[in-house]
Amino acid sequence: MSATISQPIKLAINEAHHAKLREHLFPGDGLEAAAIVLCAQSAAHRYVVNQILLVDYADCSERSHDRICWPGTVIEEAIDLAEAHALSIVLMHSHPGGLLAFSAIDDDSDRDVMPALFEASESPLTRHGSAIMTSDGAICARFYDRQLVTTPVSAVHLASDELLTWQASEQGSLLPTPMAFSTEMGRHLKHFTACVVGVSGTGSIVVEQLARLGFGRLILIDFDEIEFKNLNRILNATLDDARNSTAKVARFASVIPTYRDDVEVLTLKASVATREAIELAGGGDMLFCCVDSFEGRQVCDRIAAAFLQPLFDVAVTIPTRQSAGGVAVGDVCGRVDYVKPGGSTLADRGVYTPEALRREYLQQVAPNELAEQVAEGYIKGVAEEAPSVISLNMRAASDCVMEFIARAYPFRQEPNSKRARTQFSLAAGEEEFMGETDFSCAPNPHLGRGLIEPLLGMPRFAVSEADE
Repeated sequence: MSATISQPIKLAINEAHHAKLREHLFPGDGLEAAAIVLCAQSAAHRYVVNQILLVDYADCSERSHDRICWPGTVIEEAIDLAEAHALSIVLMHSHPGGLLAFSAIDDDSDRDVMPALFEASESPLTRHGSAIMTSDGAICARFYDRQLVTTPVSAVHLASDELLTWQASEQGSLLPTPMAFSTEMGRHLKHFTACVVGVSGTGSIVVEQLARLGFGRLILIDFDEIEFKNLNRILNATLDDARNSTAKVARFASVIPTYRDDVEVLTLKASVATREAIELAGGGDMLFCCVDSFEGRQVCDRIAAAFLQPLFDVAVTIPTRQSAGGVAVGDVCGRVDYVKPGGSTLADRGVYTPEALRREYLQQVAPNELAEQVAEGYIKGVAEEAPSVISLNMRAASDCVMEFIARAYPFRQEPNSKRARTQFSLAAGEEEFMGETDFSCAPNPHLGRGLIEPLLGMPRFAVSEADE
């Protein structure tokens, strides 16, 4: 894995927490209100909101349009909750007047309270901070270390039906969201990190688009190496790569700098179902899942929830049918799912099921235990070593990246909420859409847990005694 460059601090919050905070902090009386936000880490530079505590209006000794005083008992409660998992405590209050910046009063308050928070923290690496919200929902935040050195949060991310980012400029104002497909969009993307899991058929095309669009940082995770059978569908792959069994992620790490010298590329040659891959993925602002296994999708589903990342999952398939002349193409299909943190997951949508995970596991470790084998891959029921599917991959991968653009830089005439899933049939010339309300949504215990052990709530990824 290549070395990382120091990154600005970022904060992510899910839609439900943001709505609850906004409703409480702006009750309509024009006076300041307060809440405490407990954050877990998803990377050294990235924090995710794990839970919130609302400060009762009646418990505040003073509430005015520019000042609030709230009881220490609430902070003590937050300290007790944070202690179990070394969570960061962020003290948040509203600015009814609309100022999205810290006032001198806020600075004085932090100087009084922050030392007490650090005194109560056992972990020497834990940071604490403060934040403000304005009536439009925008958030500005900062973190302190034990020496009370302040580091501003460079961006606060909220993945709802749109991907909202509150990002401060060097002058202290919010950066506006550029128009889709503009030069400014490319410059804006310089501040974002995308994680792509699976850098093969669809994944290689997704990576190529993200790199050329302008992302400032790419995290690429794939366990596989380039083979001769891959050369007809993996972008940038060469005969020499196949001869030398070059890692797929290594190929992109070497080729991207030939056309972009301002992008950081982090690579990991490993399955996403490993602790190292999960920890690395936690540094992404959004996650693109381009794998072809149920297990891979399950892990990406958990990663996106734990690290509050919007998830874009892409898949293609070519069902077959029996005809008089033998096996024939029944359809040519693609699917893109957009999953927002706290919304319906890939599991909720039936993309993978416990039975599918079990069957896949048996195919890997005990294939003889299965009554019959069905060839997996692009063309269902036909074993193809090198299927000619790059055109289909191109279509699906383009839809996947366009889904990101439509949510980060809205341009659609219909609401994005109607596009939780997009499916297309090239054989029928049809495209169908399903909205978020078309899926059931089970409670998600993994939401915003960050790097809390065990990772993703799965004991198999817990840190071992040898690693401690």
